[in-house]
Amino acid sequence: MATAPEYGHNSWELSIQVDQREGDEGMKFKLRVKGDLHIGGLMLKLVEKIKAPQDWSDHAIWWEKKSCWLLKTHWTLDKYGVQADADLRYTPQHKPLCIQLPNMKTIKLPVSFSCVVFKTVAEICKALNIRRSEELSLLKPPDDPKKKKKKDKGTESAFDDILNMDMAGGALGLYSKTMTPTYDPDSGSPASSTSLWFGENPMMACQPNLPPEELAKLYKPLTLEDKAAINAGWLDSSRSLMEQGIQENDRLLLRFKYHSFFDLNPKYDAVRITQLYEQARWAILLEEIDCTEEEMLMFASLQYHICKLTLSTEPLTNSSEPEIDEVEAALSNLESTLEGRNYDKLYSALFTYLFNSLLYRPKRLTLKPYKEYWFVFRDTTISYYKNKESANKEPIEQLHLRGCEVIPDVNVTEKKFGLKLLLPTADGMNEIYIRCDNETQYSKWKAACMLASKGKTMAYSSYRTEVKKIQSFLQMKSLAPPPGQAAPDVESMEMNAECFVSPRYAKKYKTKQLTTRILEALHNISQLSLMEAKMRFIQAWQSLPEFGIKYYIVRFRGSKKDELLGISYNKLIRIDMSTGLPVTTWRFSNMKQWNVNWEIKQVTIEFDQSVSIAFSCQSCDCKVVHEYIGGYIFLSTRSKDQNETLREELFHKLTGGQD
Repeated sequence: MATAPEYGHNSWELSIQVDQREGDEGMKFKLRVKGDLHIGGLMLKLVEKIKAPQDWSDHAIWWEKKSCWLLKTHWTLDKYGVQADADLRYTPQHKPLCIQLPNMKTIKLPVSFSCVVFKTVAEICKALNIRRSEELSLLKPPDDPKKKKKKDKGTESAFDDILNMDMAGGALGLYSKTMTPTYDPDSGSPASSTSLWFGENPMMACQPNLPPEELAKLYKPLTLEDKAAINAGWLDSSRSLMEQGIQENDRLLLRFKYHSFFDLNPKYDAVRITQLYEQARWAILLEEIDCTEEEMLMFASLQYHICKLTLSTEPLTNSSEPEIDEVEAALSNLESTLEGRNYDKLYSALFTYLFNSLLYRPKRLTLKPYKEYWFVFRDTTISYYKNKESANKEPIEQLHLRGCEVIPDVNVTEKKFGLKLLLPTADGMNEIYIRCDNETQYSKWKAACMLASKGKTMAYSSYRTEVKKIQSFLQMKSLAPPPGQAAPDVESMEMNAECFVSPRYAKKYKTKQLTTRILEALHNISQLSLMEAKMRFIQAWQSLPEFGIKYYIVRFRGSKKDELLGISYNKLIRIDMSTGLPVTTWRFSNMKQWNVNWEIKQVTIEFDQSVSIAFSCQSCDCKVVHEYIGGYIFLSTRSKDQNETLREELFHKLTGGQD
C-alpha cells in the first residue's frame, strides 16, 4: 500500500517494460512519478525496483508511440511530454544486427540502435577496419516475393552462413583499442600499414565466384524504375535505427552509398578495397550497371586472375613490406616536389597544346555522319577549323572544357576510339562527339580533356601519368595477346567461365568459346599483383558511363508526368522515363544552394546563370534525395590534412535540410 503523500494531485502511475537480456520477453514495472522527475532519476528508481544484479549502463528508455529515445537524462517527464498513458521500454541501446557486407557475406554485430545511423555506420566500419566510413551507409533489402515461397529457399543458400562478431574484436579480432595508428602530417594517412596494426583479416579475402546455377537464381533484369525502388531503401543518416523501424536481428545491407572514394591507398585499405571490389563485381555480374561485351570479358578476366591469386597468395601477416624511416620519406618527398616544380616549368613551356585531324559530330546532327576537322587543344579550350591551313584564322567554334564531363566511347576490338563531351550551358549540358584515329591519339586527348574539365592544363604534372594510365587500360581491354605470347591452350585450363560473366552473356556463348575469350583478355593482366588487379577492376568500374548514378522517380515543377532523376557524384540528370535518355544535366560545381519545403515535400535547387529547378519525389521521401545531394557536397570538402576526423556536424548541416 502506498502512503497518502505519494498520491499527490500531480503524481501518476507510469508503466515501463524492462528488457533484461537478449530474447527475453521483458517484465513490466509500475512506478509512481511526478512530471518534474528527470529521466536520470526515473531510471534510478526503476533499477532500484528491479533489484537485479546486472550492468544497466547500456540501457536507455524508448518511447514506442512517439518512436524516440529519451536520451537527455536531465530533461523532465513534463519536458518530454510523458504522461500516464505513455508505454515506455527500458532496453539496451546496443542490439545485434545482421549486416550483409558488399561481398554478400552476413555478419551479426552488436551496434547502437540509439545513435544516428551516421555514427552507427562509423562504429561498424571501425570494427571491420574500413576507413572513410562516410562513403558507406545502410540499405534496407528490397522486398522479394520469392522469399515467401518455400520452394525458392535455394535462392539464398550461398549466403545463409552468418558470422557472429563482437564489436570490440570478438570473433575476428579486427580492432585493437590499445593500438592506435599514428598519422602522417602531410598525407593524413596512417603511418603504418593495415597488416601491422590489425594483423590478418578475413574481410580482406575475396569470395569465390558462385556456380552458374546459383548466379542465375540471383540474376534479375532491372528497369530504371526497379533501381529507383531499391534506392528508396537508404536509411536516414540523421535518425537512429529504432526510429526507422529497425529491430534487433533485422537484416540490412552495408554498401558504398557515395561513389566518391577518397584517398584509396592499397597500403592501408586492404579491407576497403576488397569490399569495393566485391560491390563492383556483383554490380557487373547482376547487371546492375550496363557494360559492353568487350568490357564484360575484361571484367571476367580480372575476376579469374583475382580468384587464382587469392587461392595461391600467402597470408598478409607474412608481408615483406619494408620499414621506411619517416624522416627519410619526408626528405625524399620534398626533394621530388622541388625537382617536379622545375621540370613542370620546362614541360609547361614545351607541351601545352595538342593538334590533330579528328572526326567531329554535335549531338543535334546525329543523323549526319562524322566530319573531319583540324582540332587544336590549348590550355582548357578546344578550337576546330575547316582544315590545317586555316588554323591561323578564326576557328569555326571554340569549346570551353572547364566543368565539362568526359565520357569514353571506345571499342578496342573494332578500333573505335571516341569521346563524348558534355559541355555546361545555361540550361544543362551540350553533347558533342569526337573520334580519334588510334590508341595513342585517344589517350592524349582524353587525358587533356579530363584535366581541362578540372580547370588544369596539359602542363600539370599528372598529365603524363594520366596518359599512361589510359593506355594501360586500353591494353587491358584488348582481347589480342601481346606480341611474342602464344594463344592460350584452352584444353589445359580449368575454368568454369560462366561464373565470371552475367547469366545473360553466359547464354550467348558455348563454354569453350567463353573460356577462350576470357583467356585472351587475361594475357594483358597476367602480371598484375592481387591488389593491383582489384584496383584495376575498381578503376574499370568507375570508367563505365553509368557508374555511381542512383535513380529516383520525381515530378518536376510545372510537369504533369513522372520522370527520373539520376544523382551522380558530380551531377544531376533529368531522364525521360519512357526512353531512358537524358534530357538535361546539371553539375554540382554550378550549384549555388538547395533546400527542402517540408510542407509540400519539394526539393528546390538553384544553379549559376539564374537556373532553378524544383521537384517532388514520387518513389521515396524527399529527405533521401536531399541527403544524397548534400552528402556529395560534404565529400567534396574532404582533404588529407584532416587526419581522418569525421566532421559529423557539417554532414548533418548539409544533409538535414532544416536551414
